[in-house]
Amino acid sequence: LTNPINIMMSLRSFIVHGRLLRSAKGTHIGSAAALNDDDVVYGQYREAGVLLYRGFPIESFMNQCYGNHLDRGTGKQMPVHYGSDEHHFITISSPLATQMPQAAGHAYALKRAGASRIVICYFGDGAASEGDAHAAFNFAPTLRCPIIFFCRNNGYAISTPTNEQYAGDGIASRGPGYGMATLRVDGNDVFAVYNATLAARRYCVSNNRPLLIEAMTYRLGHHSTSDDWSAYRSVDEVSYWDSHDHPIARLNAFLIKKGWWDKSRDKEWMQSARKMLMQAFVKAETIKKPSPLSVFTEVYSDDPPILQKQRQELIDHLKEYGEHYPLSSYQQINE
Repeated sequence: LTNPINIMMSLRSFIVHGRLLRSAKGTHIGSAAALNDDDVVYGQYREAGVLLYRGFPIESFMNQCYGNHLDRGTGKQMPVHYGSDEHHFITISSPLATQMPQAAGHAYALKRAGASRIVICYFGDGAASEGDAHAAFNFAPTLRCPIIFFCRNNGYAISTPTNEQYAGDGIASRGPGYGMATLRVDGNDVFAVYNATLAARRYCVSNNRPLLIEAMTYRLGHHSTSDDWSAYRSVDEVSYWDSHDHPIARLNAFLIKKGWWDKSRDKEWMQSARKMLMQAFVKAETIKKPSPLSVFTEVYSDDPPILQKQRQELIDHLKEYGEHYPLSSYQQINE
């Protein structure tokens, strides 16, 4: 219990590139705790908590967002598009819902390999309206793939409320039509999410079949830095969820009632978490970017002639005009 509450407290102040992780933490931590460490995770944009729970360092999150030379993706991905082979977390992709059929195919491969592992694929209510969702929902039960489709229904797809996205009973009602076992769970109850995911994992492993979980939650903050939630919902609506049904508040109340937590420890943890995050933030900001020549690496095993030519052209250009570029912020160019 101590580990989930600590991580949830870290996430409380963990705001990266406008992707506010408020209110989704119950789905992150509850589901991550129920998985095996070698289960494969396909995230969307908001599953940083799952990766953090698996031990991905705060420094690595920051390095990725800054795209410095310590970033595992060497600055070639958009911010918050994390990935880690070590933690079995597939690198996040920008296009909405593309991870869903890919995850189903990965689960099929695990089944054919005879591995007692599953894939969990996270997506939002908005992504469920994409064609790729249909393909994945049909593919997985037809080929009996051991996968959990985990829908994080937070009420809004950017500014579009769920009542303007679909006329049916949420996402869970679609499962039986595809031949999938389905669960709907309170996404703001970390224990309910844990038990639902644990049962789902057992089902997938035992039956080599998919299962759909719809976790009902609420997005408190903006969708992104370019979004203004006050343009499409009231302050009273957001305040209600923030004060009455927040997953951290609920878990805090439970832990305090049990005598396992108190307000002074909560305050102390928040202060230390903020300090830890800001230190990682400042450090990542000062680390140099990858060498400009890294743009040509990690695509081909052997660079084709056209890339070799372009690489040399860049070297020659920087030799002549390098003084006009902030090369001191980048790693040294090694020809």
